[in-house]
Amino acid sequence: MAIKNRDDYLQALKKMRPNIYKFGERIEDVTTHPATRRTVESHAIAYDGANDPNLQKMFTTTSMFTGEKIHRWNSMMQEEGHLISNMRLKRQNYRRTGTCTGGVCVGWNAQNVMWAVTHEIDEANGTNYQERLKKWILHAEENGLTVAGALTDAKGDRSLSPSKQTEPDTTLHIKEIREDGIIIRGVKAMICSTAAAQEVFLLPGSVYGEDDKNCALSCVVPRDIEGLTVVEATRPSDQREFNESGIQEVPDTGITQGWLLFDDVFVPNDRVFMCHEYQFTSKVITYFTANYRACIGACVAGQGDVMIGASILMARANGLSSKTFMSKLVDMSVNNQVTFGLGAGALAIGKKHPSGTWIADSLTAHTNKVMVATLPYEVKRLTQEIGGGIVETGCMPSSKDLDSPEYGEMLRKVMKAGSCSTEARVKAARLSEWLTLGGGIPGCMHGGGSPDGAKLVVRFTTPMEEYVDYARKIMNIEEEIQDPQKPLKK
Repeated sequence: MAIKNRDDYLQALKKMRPNIYKFGERIEDVTTHPATRRTVESHAIAYDGANDPNLQKMFTTTSMFTGEKIHRWNSMMQEEGHLISNMRLKRQNYRRTGTCTGGVCVGWNAQNVMWAVTHEIDEANGTNYQERLKKWILHAEENGLTVAGALTDAKGDRSLSPSKQTEPDTTLHIKEIREDGIIIRGVKAMICSTAAAQEVFLLPGSVYGEDDKNCALSCVVPRDIEGLTVVEATRPSDQREFNESGIQEVPDTGITQGWLLFDDVFVPNDRVFMCHEYQFTSKVITYFTANYRACIGACVAGQGDVMIGASILMARANGLSSKTFMSKLVDMSVNNQVTFGLGAGALAIGKKHPSGTWIADSLTAHTNKVMVATLPYEVKRLTQEIGGGIVETGCMPSSKDLDSPEYGEMLRKVMKAGSCSTEARVKAARLSEWLTLGGGIPGCMHGGGSPDGAKLVVRFTTPMEEYVDYARKIMNIEEEIQDPQKPLKK
């Protein structure tokens, strides 16, 4: 079993059936098309890390099943240290790419979560889901796969459960159970890095009751499986990403968010890990969100590190010393460390599931999600503030205008400010813009779920009455002091 390299990964993607669309156009080769090549490059950089002597320890590990060297993102996480290694890898990926690499992230978490959940289902029902999952994990290890993870459904009317929707396809569901597998249909929405993935790990997107048992499904499918169409979403920097001339206006890396349309897709039994076991969907959500919301603190910290660097570049490109903004830069660093440290803390005080999977402390992990949905936006605001008006969308001419034979020379002359060239200043400004208004936005607010959902978990996992007892005992208050009852309406 060999560690895959960049070329292995790119060639594997080139061999896949083209089933990804953007702007109504089918993308024949995700490794070269402007709409997808940047997210592919982000993931290729992870393969570079696995083959870099200085980074190998971070990007590779040993299989608990075979004892062989594998990519870390295909591994089992059975100690808090394994999950902290997950965080370090994520932060390093962001430092190297400035953006999300979901294909070496979400599917990794999904397989570990389902390792715990299949253990519980098998124990309760006598099924063999975990053995199926082990077979697939060995396949992923051997082939060094990138695996996107898909939880979020289109959902439809948020006030109605899936079985009450007028359009059943708003939630991915089991349409038919056959002797040799299942037929699934519906939509997973806003799924990160599908274009860069070789497979997609599907999980139930919510907690379901018996009426919605058709939505209680987990399986893994090749990204190019028959019946699956991926539609890539648009974002503010698209126009510049498609610009092939002039000064580079976006990084060579990037992110994609796909809508996954499943049109009667057949999944064989050996790739199915949950089928109608609605009683266990709460466990999937609980375990997944705890680990994911802990580790996402590393993602935003890593991108925040890049924003600090971009802000210093912009200050200097504007002719100012970065020391002028040192208090703001320190505030940015503090915010980065809060989300990273909270995530690591959630892992450190977590616990081992009977299956061996390590699960983060839910209260601390969901607290981190609330911070992830707030602090990075302050870092982005400070990046904009330090950079000046030139980094805001709509404030800078395009590279084509800078290259114009009629007026480009004048633009270039007046846009030079500090000791660096106009080209360097423009690139630095576009990076700050991209980090704060373009490819850097997805994942902070709703990545891994909404902050309101996280606050609900914080509410129900904080032992409020226990804290009341602490307060009473400190002051020797013997009587129970209850919340006042609402008066009955007449």
